[in-house]
Amino acid sequence: MHTNKNLIAKHFGLRGVAVLEAGKGLFGLALGVWLVTLRHKDLETVAAHLLYFLHRVLHLSPDSHIAHTIMRGAARVNHENIHLWALFAFAYTAIRFTEGVGLWLEKQWAEWFAVISCSSYTPYLVLEVRRHNNLFTWGGLVINTLILCYLAWLLWDSHKSRKQAEAALSEPVEPAAEV
Repeated sequence: MHTNKNLIAKHFGLRGVAVLEAGKGLFGLALGVWLVTLRHKDLETVAAHLLYFLHRVLHLSPDSHIAHTIMRGAARVNHENIHLWALFAFAYTAIRFTEGVGLWLEKQWAEWFAVISCSSYTPYLVLEVRRHNNLFTWGGLVINTLILCYLAWLLWDSHKSRKQAEAALSEPVEPAAEV
């Protein structure tokens, strides 16, 4: 019975994480395509229009941290490096989709890949919580930590199962008693 629970937890849990990773991949793809379309536009005007849109639709304050982050990002992107930023977005997309497909197919390499990926985000998320103590930064850190703990549990459970199977195979088999 314990094994069936683990199989169900593994199957649905990995599918959930795979969908999350694919969603991040779609975001990266949209960002990469959008950056490519901006190569002949005034980037500061585009950033101002984006802020106006976010203010009108999401009621985002122009003085908010997110607004300032968008403007700082727009200041870093210029016509000389926009292709490089788009390339980074497409590379991010490829990584997220690869991880998502591997997790969907329940491949152990993808579980390890996801653990490494989640672990690499953790220091940044902790710094963000310290800098900007709000619901979004805490939410990112908590979700990342839960996924990391879940994947570590899966890998540990898989390791224990392999060790038990190896131990069962290495036990000597007694010959059947003659009747």
